[in-house]
Amino acid sequence: MGTEPRIEDRRVVSLSDEDLMAEAAEGSERAFSELVSRYRSRVLNLVSRLLNDRESSDDISQEVFVRVYLHRKNYRRGAKFSTWLFTIAANLAKNEIRRRKRRRNWSSLDELQEQLHDSSLQLMDPKGNREAEVDSAQIQGIVGEAITTLPERYRLALVLRDVEGLAYEEIAQVLGIPGGTVRSRINRARLMLKKKLEPMLRREELT
Repeated sequence: MGTEPRIEDRRVVSLSDEDLMAEAAEGSERAFSELVSRYRSRVLNLVSRLLNDRESSDDISQEVFVRVYLHRKNYRRGAKFSTWLFTIAANLAKNEIRRRKRRRNWSSLDELQEQLHDSSLQLMDPKGNREAEVDSAQIQGIVGEAITTLPERYRLALVLRDVEGLAYEEIAQVLGIPGGTVRSRINRARLMLKKKLEPMLRREELT
């Protein structure tokens, strides 16, 4: 009897995401817990990159899995679980972005920067020296601030692709837009981000 939980744990761990979700839909708490374990950090990472606010991101990430559990019977067997999950996460993040827009009327980038902190976006070090490594946290913060100034539709596409590494086809499903539009938004977002970062990083180097 004492070995049964371990055998069940091994079985659950070996299942695909889709099989786990199918079992969760039938009431398996163990299957649902395994899904949470697999995706908790990725969902938190996605939301925090979109909002640049760790505290709010924690709350929204928890809400994502609450929604998954509440709507588990709506999961369509055969659909990719990660796509369904990231769609829920993206929609909740979009709602929060829009709520913040209604609550605050930020009129300038400088004013916006005062409200934002704690980005974990990783950049390659352009200087390649120890001094630049010391400043990497500042650079990451600057990048996080710049990302949150992008229009919502560009921000979502950029983060899903360049941070989460989703394929263009999956991003199209998450956002409910054609694949060509996904590529266009990502390219546009990269150009916009580069344009925003150049003066900000230059100013940082001078300080």
